[in-house]
Formats: sequence, structure tokens, C-alpha cells
Amino acid sequence: MPVPWFLLSLALGRSPMVLSLERLVGPQDTARCSPGLSCHLWDGDVLCLPGSIVSAPGPVLVPTRLQTELVLRCYQETDCDLCVRVAIHLAVHGHWEEPKGEEKFGGAADPELEESRNAFLQAQVVLSFQAYPTARCVLLEVQVPAALVQPGQSVGSVVFDCFEAALGAEVRIWSYTQPRYQKELNLTQHLPDCKGLEVQDSIQSCWALPWLNVSADGDDVHLVLDVSEDQRFGLSLYWNQVQGPTKPWWHRNLTGPQTITLNHTDLFPCLCIQVWPLEPDSVRTSICPFREDPRAHRNLWRAARLQLLPPRGWRLDAPCSLPAEATLCWQAPGGGPCQSLVPPLPPANVTVNKALELPLLNVHPNLCVQVSSWEKLQLQECLWVDSLGPLKDDMLLVETRDPHNNRSLCALEPSGCTPLLSRASTRAARLGEQLLQDLQSGQCLQLWDDDLRALWACPMDKYVHQRWALVWLACLLFAAVLFLLFLFRKDQVKAATRGRAALLLYSAEDSGFERLVSALASALCQLPLRVAVDLWSRRELSAQGPLAWFHAQRRQTLQEGGVVVLLFSPGAVVLCREWLQDGASTPAPQGPHDAFAASLSCVLPDFLQGRAPGRYVGAYFDGLLHSDAVPALFRSVPVFSLPSQLPGFLGTLQEPGDPRPGLLRERARLVSQALQPALDQLLKAPGDPGDPEDGTRDGT
Repeated sequence: MPVPWFLLSLALGRSPMVLSLERLVGPQDTARCSPGLSCHLWDGDVLCLPGSIVSAPGPVLVPTRLQTELVLRCYQETDCDLCVRVAIHLAVHGHWEEPKGEEKFGGAADPELEESRNAFLQAQVVLSFQAYPTARCVLLEVQVPAALVQPGQSVGSVVFDCFEAALGAEVRIWSYTQPRYQKELNLTQHLPDCKGLEVQDSIQSCWALPWLNVSADGDDVHLVLDVSEDQRFGLSLYWNQVQGPTKPWWHRNLTGPQTITLNHTDLFPCLCIQVWPLEPDSVRTSICPFREDPRAHRNLWRAARLQLLPPRGWRLDAPCSLPAEATLCWQAPGGGPCQSLVPPLPPANVTVNKALELPLLNVHPNLCVQVSSWEKLQLQECLWVDSLGPLKDDMLLVETRDPHNNRSLCALEPSGCTPLLSRASTRAARLGEQLLQDLQSGQCLQLWDDDLRALWACPMDKYVHQRWALVWLACLLFAAVLFLLFLFRKDQVKAATRGRAALLLYSAEDSGFERLVSALASALCQLPLRVAVDLWSRRELSAQGPLAWFHAQRRQTLQEGGVVVLLFSPGAVVLCREWLQDGASTPAPQGPHDAFAASLSCVLPDFLQGRAPGRYVGAYFDGLLHSDAVPALFRSVPVFSLPSQLPGFLGTLQEPGDPRPGLLRERARLVSQALQPALDQLLKAPGDPGDPEDGTRDGT
């Protein structure tokens, strides 16, 4: 069940008090002034064109403060609209021209000056009003006798009745003069709703206003409109942007109770909801319920994009205005934090969706723009990303001048700004004199300058080259020596890292013997050996055939300096004798995966032609075969009984000079422990292979 986190009506305002409002009769806008002022309201609205600020020719009237008050504009007793009354406080800006020469000492007064002081000060004051989706501008003419006022003095106020607005809406009001002598005044106000005002009997839209509940359910937000089934109303979601016009996002005309579901990723602080009955001249009421929602603020920063525009512009794009500050910083190569610089960018809130200019004389790839909120870095973008190439190893010099034009220089380093010609142990201090000469000779690039400070980027490439030339030469010589040592010992290194290759060949007697061979192969893999056996390559063996598979494995093993291990069993001895007796004919394979029978056509010629020593090793298992049973042809290579002669067997498999004797004995013990259970199980099994004629120990 959704948990309500914010329960409101669309007419619910910020003030918990119920206010009783003054009533104005009739649709006509009016203006009135405080005593001493005269004013006139122009008929109809005017264009909202503030124009540029100009210098005042003398004393002028300017607005200094805005005040608002809510009233009701009524056409009948029960037919009223909410209206905003605006009071503009005025003051005198500028000074009279002082008399010159002998007039200051009692001379005759200037008739023109006397006439101007007896005239009226007059101003055209513009009031601009914006409340989504409407905007208005009105013009007020105000004048006051010049003789009654002094420069800087408040002269009174003018009151305008009034701007109509929707209940619960956010309104913005600006005021300035034409021509404009100063920055315009502005005011933002959130209007209350039907419940916050004593207007239920006066504003008809409050009689049948759709009620809205906002509730959260996990990652979703539900907008539940609780209205009667036959009531028709409009619902609009929009982004209420302070800078620029509002941006519609979603709009529907609906009937009856409705539930609109929003994902939490759709929430932004400026996301507002507007609802109104689908009736003629109905009042639209708005609310922005996500202003303080942490999820909305996180989404806003995720959606924000900072981009740098050539040659010296930048822009921050976001759906809403951001309470953020932007600064310039210097990013040194090699990582580390970006160090803040003067000049700071304007500290006021960042203007979103608008191109701004960086206050730089020249650009540099190490310059970046950071955007922070509440002292937390949110976005950073550097100039080098798109066009200026990689970061440079330049030294940034900060120049400071006093009013007497005395200057001091320091170099920006990770530890801070190091004064040049100091005794610090930093790179900038060691090269202080050279950097000062580079600056005086024009080799440094000026990035920024004002009356009291300047920034310079000085190249450091030549100092890096001079300082490290001998170091680089020594490094090259050292690398050459290491490379020669690597070439000299690559075979040893290769053997140490990869292990020697070993190909095991055996005749598949039965499942018990295969388990024994598998135990031996697994134990050898724990040593620095790379073992190949047909038990682990049955798929390749079936695809290629036993003969092709053996040829490929034998060639690869011997090319890598490995060894082929012949595991003799009674069945293997029989196959060898048949091959020797038949001569050229090759025995038929004993099974689809019997690589031993297929390999005899290649193995036996190596022995007959004397190529076997150093490339082959023989072995048989204790209790399965007697040493005399191994054909004499194969005794040209070492033949070992396993596991009783494991140390010698392992020593033959290892590279020359591989392990120490103690280590070799330990490895033999580990292999024997892995091998003995499988051998005991095979010897105890009924129908043990072998017979007296084959020379097994059981038959002797």
C-alpha cells in the first residue's frame, strides 16, 4: 500500500492561515499614488522591453522596492478571481548640477537651473507580471514636484490594482523605468489555494476543484485525483524554469478518478502540476511538490551537462535552475585535484541553458571549469577535451600587484603557490630564476589580467629535457643490458614460467588402467609440467582421428623441447611385439581413442634410427609389468618403474638443473601419494591384466 509522503490538494498553499481578502468590483485596472505624487495608468498592456541601462541626465525617479497584496476581483457576489495588488516604492536617483564659478559665492542664480528645480520629476514605470501560462506588462506614469525631493530620498509609492492569477500559482513580478537607469526589481511569490483563503463562496473554481494526493510507492510516485466519475478536468505537468519560459512536458484531458504514475527518475525540483476543471473560464491552479525532494535534486544533477564552447565560452544545460557556483581551475598532468584559480566566475547562481563567456585572454588545455553546489563538486570539464590537445607540463605563475605597481610572483604547485626565488625544495623554487627570465623574455603565455593580478603559463619542456637527458641515457643502457640478459636466458625463463611439455602415450587396457594414467597425468600437472594425454582430448581425438592427433601433439611437444612418455603395460608390449614381427604392417587400433596403437608407426622408427634418446622416456607401473618385459628396442632410453623410481623419472622430465635434490624428493612424494590409491585399486581388482607369458610380476 502506498505510503503518503506529501498529501495536498492542488489548491493547497504555503500559508497555514486562512485569509480574508478585500474585494474589488469590476474588471478595470486602476492605479493610485501616495500623497505628493500624481500617477496615470496607460490604457491596455505594453510590450515588455527593458532595454539597456543608460546614465541618468540628472535626478530621476526609480523603483526601489516591490510589495504585493492579495485581493479579490469580483464581477458578482459569488463570481470572483484571485488578484495580485502591487505597490511600487519610489526614490530619487542622481544629483542636481552644482553652480559653477562665482555663482557658488553669491553670484546670480542660473534661470535654467531654477526652472528645473521648480519643475516636476517624471518617470514611466513598467510592471511586468508572469504566471504560467500568461504574462502582462503595464505602464504607469508618475511625477513629483522637484522642489519637494532630495537625491536618494524616498518620495512615496504607487499602487496598481491588479494582476489576476490562478490559485496556488507561482508568480513573478519585475519593475523598471523607461528608459532604464538601474537593474530591474524582481519578486517571486507562491499564491495560496482555496483552503488557505476565505474564498470558498466567492471563487467558483473552488467549488468543484479536483483534489490531488501525491504518494510514494517504492521507486514510483502516484498522482491520485479524487473526483466524481463524471467530472472532466485537464492535467498538465511542466518544468517551471526561473530562467526562461516554462517548458510543458505532459498534458491530458481526463474524466473521473485517475491515478498517474511517475518513475522516480522523472522527478525534478521544478516539476510542477497544474489542474483545472474543463469548464468555460475556469481557473488553473498549480503546485510544485518536489522542490525539496532529495531524489529530484539528484536527478537534476544527473541530467545536467557542462560543455565548453570555442573559443572561450561555456554552457550549463539542465531542466531546472541550479543553486550552483562555477569556478576556473588548473589541472596539472598526472592526476590530482584541479586547483581553483582567480579570476572566479560570477559567484551568483549559474544561469542554465545559456552560453557564457570565460574571462580569459588566451585559452590553455590545462584550464577547466568546475560547477559546485554546497561546496561539493558536481561537474568538471576541461578545454583540452575537444580541441586543444593533451595536458601540458606547464608551470602556472600567479602575479600579484599592489597599488604602487610592485609585483610578486608565485608558482602554482600541488602544495600551494610557491614564491619564486625562494629556498623551498620544490621544482618551481629550483627553477625560479629561469622562470623569471622566461617571463621577462615573453616566453610565457598570459591567460588573464586585471589591475591587481595576472596569470601566466610558462613551458617546462626544455628544463625537463635538460635535467633528465643523462637519466634517460642511463635508463636506455640499463634497458639494453636487461634485454641482452633476457635473450640469453629466455629458454630458462620460458621453462620456469610455462613448464616443460610432456606427452603421455599408453595402451587403453581397461577403465582401471585409464584411471591410473589419469592420476599420474593430474599429479604431473601440479609440477612445472604441461601434460598432454588422450584422456583429456577425446573430442579432438574423435574429430581428427588417433593418428592425426598424435602427429600434431608429438610435433608440438618435440618442437618446444618436451618429452614423449611411453607408459608400458601388458597390452602395450603385445602391440609393440606385433609391430616388430609384422614389419611394415601397422597394427589395427584397439579402440576409437587408442593413440598408442596409432603412434607406433612414428615412435618405432625414431628408436630404430637412433633419434629417441633425449626425446623419449619409458615407464611402467609396479606390480603390473616386469622390467624384462619391456622390449629391448625401447631400452635405448631411460625406463622407470613407478612409483618406486619416481625421483629419477621426475628428474628426467624436468629441465636440466631444474629443482634441487630435496625439492625433487618432495615432489616425488606428492606424486606417489596421488598415484598409489589408483594403483592399489587396480591390483586388487578381479581379472587383473597380464599373465605369466607377458612377464608380469603376478605370474612369476
